[in-house]
Amino acid sequence: MKPFREALASNKAISTKDLPRPGNTSIQIRQVPPASPRPAFLAHARLRRTSPIAHYSVSAALEALGEDAAKITSGELRLGIVYCVLSGCVNYSRRFYDEVLKDPATASPLVFPETVYNSPASHLAALIGTTAINYTLVGDPGTFVQGLVLAADWLSDNRVDACLVIGAEEMDWLTAGAIHLLERQTIFSDGAGVLYLRREAGPNPLAQLKAVTNAHLFTNSQSRVQAIKLARAEVNGEQGRTLLCDGLQGVARADRAEQSAWSDWTGQRTSVKMIFGEALMAAAAWQCIAAVDALNQKAYDAAVVSVAGTNQQAIAAQFVRGGL
Repeated sequence: MKPFREALASNKAISTKDLPRPGNTSIQIRQVPPASPRPAFLAHARLRRTSPIAHYSVSAALEALGEDAAKITSGELRLGIVYCVLSGCVNYSRRFYDEVLKDPATASPLVFPETVYNSPASHLAALIGTTAINYTLVGDPGTFVQGLVLAADWLSDNRVDACLVIGAEEMDWLTAGAIHLLERQTIFSDGAGVLYLRREAGPNPLAQLKAVTNAHLFTNSQSRVQAIKLARAEVNGEQGRTLLCDGLQGVARADRAEQSAWSDWTGQRTSVKMIFGEALMAAAAWQCIAAVDALNQKAYDAAVVSVAGTNQQAIAAQFVRGGL
């Protein structure tokens, strides 16, 4: 959280680098730097051959859990996991299909399990020793907010005592190239973000999840602007005391719909993608994390997160400061 918070406070975009791809071309990206020193959890048997998306997810989850990780391992706390992703383990998927196309007889069967969408969530559960409910949601970035709803349902129904909601993506020239085809100015990035929800708030809650809107779909009869405005109408609060965490990335065409829907917002706002880049599901998680952290710093009474997904839905969440 410390470098994340400092980067947001600096309001300066993370530097980019070139990602090579076939055809002697490259794409500008923002990528998670290698961890130094090497995290101890990578020595676990389930994580020895995993792709970066699993490393990002486990690292963020362990940071979010803190001391509660030991309670989960001992069976004192029932932990649910909601893992949200768009692209999934694209590194191993590309590698596996590349091997199949070159010579099906020699394609490694050891690679295939890591191409499955829910493999990172499975690895995390094995690492911390939880046997409670564990779901993987695949969709556009708005799916992370839907994951918060699912976690809240589990907590309300007493199916779990606590729940991790994870949003993660990993870097590959296939994903970066696909985004580049849609909008050449977009800077793709990767990583993970986690929110840790508990039914019992504890003595010093960071924030409270107050509301999540309906998912308003992008359709032939409902534009992106209309969908975002409908989501906004369900959470619009007092702007002077509310922080808006939007999905703007500093690219005119990509930002047009959300910019229009929130054009008359006069309160404070922050745009994590302008700092960290477009990380799809992970970026939606970062928006929520920025909201919760701002409330934890007691800078605002409430925060609204606006997520305009890539191709499916507009959705929003509202958090309030702990203890209010």
